[in-house]
Amino acid sequence: MTLYENLAIRLREHIELGFYKPGDKLPSVRQLAKEHGVSISTVQEAYRQLEQELLVEAKPKSGYFVSVQNKDNLPSISRPPQRPLEVSQWEEVLNMLMIRSRTDGVQLQHAMPDMKATTLKPLLKDLSKQNPEVGLSYSDVRGTKELRTQLSRLAVASGCQLHPDDLVITSGCQEALSVCLRAVTEPGDIIAIESPSFYGSMQAIKAANLKAMEIPTHPETGISLEALELALDQWPIKAIFVTPTCNNPMGYTMPEDKKEQLYRLAQSYDITIIEDDIYGDISFQFPRPKTIKSFDTDGRVLLCSSFSKSIAPGMRVGWIAPGRYRDKVTHIKYVSSSMCPVTPQLAVAKFIRLGGYAKHIRNMRLNYEKQRDMLLKAIKAYLPKDTRVSFPAGSFILWVELAKDIDSMKLVEKCRQKGVGFAPGPLFSATGKYRNCFRLNYSEKNVEKREAAIKTLGQVIAEMQPD
Repeated sequence: MTLYENLAIRLREHIELGFYKPGDKLPSVRQLAKEHGVSISTVQEAYRQLEQELLVEAKPKSGYFVSVQNKDNLPSISRPPQRPLEVSQWEEVLNMLMIRSRTDGVQLQHAMPDMKATTLKPLLKDLSKQNPEVGLSYSDVRGTKELRTQLSRLAVASGCQLHPDDLVITSGCQEALSVCLRAVTEPGDIIAIESPSFYGSMQAIKAANLKAMEIPTHPETGISLEALELALDQWPIKAIFVTPTCNNPMGYTMPEDKKEQLYRLAQSYDITIIEDDIYGDISFQFPRPKTIKSFDTDGRVLLCSSFSKSIAPGMRVGWIAPGRYRDKVTHIKYVSSSMCPVTPQLAVAKFIRLGGYAKHIRNMRLNYEKQRDMLLKAIKAYLPKDTRVSFPAGSFILWVELAKDIDSMKLVEKCRQKGVGFAPGPLFSATGKYRNCFRLNYSEKNVEKREAAIKTLGQVIAEMQPD
């Protein structure tokens, strides 16, 4: 057993025995190194292992703390149908999208970041200064060299070594996901996907005339590799579609070793992985979690992301690291939408290059983590005692599971009448499962407004429950 494993065991025992309580600050890296006569890197690796076990969380410039997660009320492990299915729910998704522009009430249904952050001011100011002649002209179909260069530098934090030529810029992550599906499948193919899963991913599968094989998913550690392997043995699955870091809608981050196992499983069955990493930069973990792409040695992982969740969706700046599928992805991107607008690409590239993006991300991580904890507190205060709720490892969305007799589709209609919106659970499944679940957004800084919305939500639920 290595030195860091021994140290991790000792720290784990102290946490489990209650020497360190949830929320307590743990000894500093330097202090532990001195006490145990080991190197700083040994202590860092021990803490990293405990982070993977969700026992410890790192806070930038503050140190390591015992996780405060209450694991007793997490959502249930999902149990989707064990067969490929065609995706439905489009009308329900469209209905929710149509009310996106509403400004009245408290709209907690959309995965929208905080776009009022003062750290975005340099980017907004620069957008207005961009040379209009440059912005109006054609550009490289792969995207501007300036942006691809900055993205390749950002990728290092997620464990990836990418060249600018390894990247293709897209109009947001939704186009990236759609292009990747078309690049690796034929109509009628089967895609393995987490359950529940983002409704945009589901609708991309539907649009490509594919079938979804929903795989049981754990609210802390993600897609079940055992269930996935059984499905791979039984069905001709063409690709695996996952959001392993700050998952939408559950919020979990797969442990690093499990990400590598997933990659090895895809290797053994010689199939592709489409990895959605759109929330990776706003993970609360430090350092930022690695992507599955970081383990990719043969180009079978297509990594997709965008700035829609870290900056603003209206920028429409996304990208793909398509590995061995680069030429096919580039061709599909060209015939579907050609090049992307140049002005936002140049503005974002400059924002990254001058350090504005790093500063903005640090600010957002801290804010979103605080707002998560405040929303969890409100849920505990106003929703039924048997409510189960996820504990996001990053981003600004969480998943709520109510008693089986509460229908979230009926609940959302009643709540909208009172000015409160949320995303009902059936949108996150191919077959309309999770009727007693829903997703909430906590990016809104107005704590009083959000708490009042949760209180209203609790009152409506109480009215719906039988006496």
